[in-house]
Amino acid sequence: MPDPDAIPLLEVSNLSIDFVSEERIVHAVDGVSFSMQAGSTLAVVGESGSGKSVTALSLARLLPSPPAQIRSGKVFFEGTDLLTLPERALRHYRGGKIAYVFQEPSTSLNPVFSVGFQLSEAMALHRPDLQDRRAAGIAALTEVGIRDPERCWKSYPHELSGGMQQRVMIAMALVCRPRLLVADEPTTALDVTIQAQILQLLREIRSRFGMSILLITHNFGLVKGFADHVLVMFRGKIVEQGPTDAVLASPRHPYTQALIACVPRLGESKKRLTTIDYARLDALLSQS
Repeated sequence: MPDPDAIPLLEVSNLSIDFVSEERIVHAVDGVSFSMQAGSTLAVVGESGSGKSVTALSLARLLPSPPAQIRSGKVFFEGTDLLTLPERALRHYRGGKIAYVFQEPSTSLNPVFSVGFQLSEAMALHRPDLQDRRAAGIAALTEVGIRDPERCWKSYPHELSGGMQQRVMIAMALVCRPRLLVADEPTTALDVTIQAQILQLLREIRSRFGMSILLITHNFGLVKGFADHVLVMFRGKIVEQGPTDAVLASPRHPYTQALIACVPRLGESKKRLTTIDYARLDALLSQS
């Protein structure tokens, strides 16, 4: 268990991000603040467009600028404000200390290079002192549950299934030994059985390596039993956050209540699907 009195591994303070075009300004993230201790797991929950992924990408300044502009805020990682670092120094953190796994592994992997080449490239950048990159890469592929790592090492992304591609992405993150793994909707493009396997793999990685995990998801059904804490985003703002069990057992904000009510349950039949009253929620948000 993470030490609650320790200095946070990640601390985000009053982060606001806009997307600027000639026609208008979109306030994608507005005054977001949260922190994570080393070894913890935080789930960020909300619908598409709520600001989850924009927040996650901003941690390592991966948003294209323009059109993205960080209006205000600080992102401290191990005590260093990443938003003030020069680009050259920031490369040390991208992949090396903060690694990302995205929802579409087929678009994240380069189709013209083998899995082995791409793993070696990541190690060359973030672990240049490593003597035998092939052995380290094979070990990483084995750690993520790939049964024939030698064959996978030689394969190209199109020769692998979606679940295998996602395991390769996780292996690529693991081989660089980051302190924080950002998993942005890592199971969305996968079928239900493979989703469960990927989530179990992430649990094992957290336990084995003491790695912190920031899980981005729209599905409250994935959060229970996985995350220590949860924060809920709506219209670019955090509307609720707290220990996962407490939020699930007694959600306070109407948006959180609506999201939980939308989760389908086995053995439960409804004549009508649960819907979200956005007009009411927007009115509440404007009053806060």
